[in-house]
Amino acid sequence: MAAASISASLAVEEREAPTDPTEFSLPGSARNASASSLSDDEVTTPSSVVPRQRSGDLAEARWTAIDLFCGAGGLSEGFRQAGFVILAGNDIEPFAIETFAKNHPGSQALTGPIQDLSTGDLLRAAALNKGDLDCLIGGPPCQAFSVYNHQRGMHDERSGLFREYLRIVDGLMPKWVVMENVTGITSAGNGQAVDHIVSGLGELGYAVEMKILRAEEYGVPQERRRVFFIGNRLGLPVQWPKRTHGPGLVPFVTVWDAIEDLPPLGNGEVPDQPACYDGTPSSDYQSYLRGNATIVANHEAPRLAPINLQRMKYIPEGGSWRDVPFELLPAGMKRARRCDHTKRYGRLRKDGLSSTILTKCDVHWGAFIHPEQDRALSVREAARLQSFPDAFRFAGPRTEQYVQVGNAVPPLLAKHVGHALISGASDETTSTTELGSGLRDVQIGAVAH
Repeated sequence: MAAASISASLAVEEREAPTDPTEFSLPGSARNASASSLSDDEVTTPSSVVPRQRSGDLAEARWTAIDLFCGAGGLSEGFRQAGFVILAGNDIEPFAIETFAKNHPGSQALTGPIQDLSTGDLLRAAALNKGDLDCLIGGPPCQAFSVYNHQRGMHDERSGLFREYLRIVDGLMPKWVVMENVTGITSAGNGQAVDHIVSGLGELGYAVEMKILRAEEYGVPQERRRVFFIGNRLGLPVQWPKRTHGPGLVPFVTVWDAIEDLPPLGNGEVPDQPACYDGTPSSDYQSYLRGNATIVANHEAPRLAPINLQRMKYIPEGGSWRDVPFELLPAGMKRARRCDHTKRYGRLRKDGLSSTILTKCDVHWGAFIHPEQDRALSVREAARLQSFPDAFRFAGPRTEQYVQVGNAVPPLLAKHVGHALISGASDETTSTTELGSGLRDVQIGAVAH
């Protein structure tokens, strides 16, 4: 099997894996305490600066970012790999913010509803003044707009959270903004959401562009479409990332390129401790995600009912519920047409792309059966298909880990977006003291990543 290639320019940075994947703790709040007496919009900054070092052709760039609705931190992880320093992240979900905190130990993790978060809170957490931040990133909860939600639309209270993003933009006035969401946002409310985002940012002085990006065209082994809004208040053109994979380019990364090297599991198997790798990587993608990791965390198999194991025996690689004998089908599916529910009880093809990773790898709802083993995908396998590094550990119960993985922006896609932002700005004549200047006034702890 020909292993898919990863562009040399996107080589993963060295990252030190946590020694205990079950030990999660929030970072200290020293910077918050030091600025606690300041007003909402005024923050004095420490004089000493210890910028995070990194490799690559953009080593001189030290862009700063804050991540709203950060979840586990997929968008942050990709931007970190692209050269950004993630100063802070906010999310309402406690397990997700635990994961963010553990994997971004140099960042401030702020837990709670964004409605309760003031811009002063963020400025104090990041030790910045208004206008200093290079980039505000984030993806407001997408369930209200998802094509998997048949009652989606502007009436869902979650659909108004993008207004909170706009409120934070107004209070921080970052140089750049990046907002990500599902493609359903383009049609929800007859386009009202998109109109509000573009016009709202425009009123704040940002020229914004919108584009749908396909994750598989950037080296992610998964069919995943996401809308990105990118804008700035500097009068600079937006540079979108160039496709790297697909016809005429590097071949798509396949399911087997992504997960072949992970240790086998039986149905319901939960190892006593994280397993070691069985051998050497068989693809560039596996090498890329392994990095310096030595163990495989979050690799456990959900326990499926005996009836599901019976059904799986009839499903070949690339097959689905249509291959299951009629008498073994769930009652509801016995009434289904052959053209319906195309991916239910689907077994992934080794040489194909994964279908979209959702917030649960339930075999009844999608193609989440391992290509060879009669079981559902593990959290680590789902994370591999989302392009998370193996050193990235997920906190909480397994069900919550699946949610974190499914809700995340693929880090590799995010890395391409972040890289394009820095590259595009570097190509312009903008003063280097304007872009990437935020870090000069920020105390960043020395973190091994």
